[in-house]
Amino acid sequence: MLTTKKPSPSPAAVGKSPAESEAWSLDDHWPEMVSNLASQVTEGVSLLQHHLDQLLVKGRLSKLEHRLLSVPAERIKLAGVSAQQVQRFYGGRIRQSHEKVNLADLIEGVLQERKTELGQLGIALRRKLKPLEVLIDPTVAHTFVNAVLDWALPFGNRIDVRLDLNSWPQNARLQVRVANDGLPPSSSAHMDNLSWMLIRQIANSAGGIEPSRDLNDDGVSFTAMFTRTVQAVDGISAVDLSDDHTRTSMFKSLSGTYVLTVSPSLQIRADVRDALREIGIASDSVVDLQQAREAMRARMPNLIVVDSELKGEDFDAFRREILREVFEFPFVEISPDDSSFDMSGFGEFSMAKVGRGNIREALGTAVMFELAKAV
Repeated sequence: MLTTKKPSPSPAAVGKSPAESEAWSLDDHWPEMVSNLASQVTEGVSLLQHHLDQLLVKGRLSKLEHRLLSVPAERIKLAGVSAQQVQRFYGGRIRQSHEKVNLADLIEGVLQERKTELGQLGIALRRKLKPLEVLIDPTVAHTFVNAVLDWALPFGNRIDVRLDLNSWPQNARLQVRVANDGLPPSSSAHMDNLSWMLIRQIANSAGGIEPSRDLNDDGVSFTAMFTRTVQAVDGISAVDLSDDHTRTSMFKSLSGTYVLTVSPSLQIRADVRDALREIGIASDSVVDLQQAREAMRARMPNLIVVDSELKGEDFDAFRREILREVFEFPFVEISPDDSSFDMSGFGEFSMAKVGRGNIREALGTAVMFELAKAV
């Protein structure tokens, strides 16, 4: 007579009552599931990339075919790595050692690391980074900046990165603006993708970071406030520049500064030249915007003084050309109102104004203010 052998209980079931076995729920295990899934994805894609590289070396794939296959593989790997990092931050598995970090240097380092990648993607990058120190773990900050770039890249082909000091409260402020120039965003552009989840989780885990974002017709913008700013760089106001001691210090720092004046009026060009000479600034002058373009090919100025008579569609196009290369390039307008004197605001397209009859008295102060903002 055959006897039926009963199956041995699984190790997981030993010592557990039926009620305990039935109480298992995926809700209790999703972090483990995400971690395992992310590990398998990253390991599998790394192996796939290795084989693609070998096929390229052996001549079995062309460089174009290799690139076309590598791009989706890199996206899959990024998703896996991001999921791993989200889970690690969520689970408290990241050890943090907060110290003073020069955020401008760190951001520039990340941009240099990804320079080749950005070039291959056809991304036009501009940056303006003010040296500011924040209290943060360097590795966490590095991961955060990379996550911000990963989130932003799919939304457009032109990226502006700016680090400055918020007026109040005086926190370091990271701004990333992405423009699509009318082109449709990448199919991987999602506001709530894994990179955004990583950004939010880092902010929650590290503390001292307040991220926000905005979607508009031209692209997206991202802002992060670093509330643990340990070094505040004060701004310079028009009142400060009227002080004799401050003006003297500024004069010394203007050595090597070069200004280009654009005006059809010989009198305006002469007055501007004399006013700039008084504060130790070298300058050249041209009569129209075409000559200005030619002059700038030979030497790029630090600031442009422009006659209001030249303002119009051609000037707008001229200014956009410069702003594509230099973030918030400073301009000073010479206006027909003899006594006018207006400082610019802090927007990218804001411009200071000095009246034609006020050039000798006010142009120097306006130029110093604009150059100080550009530092």
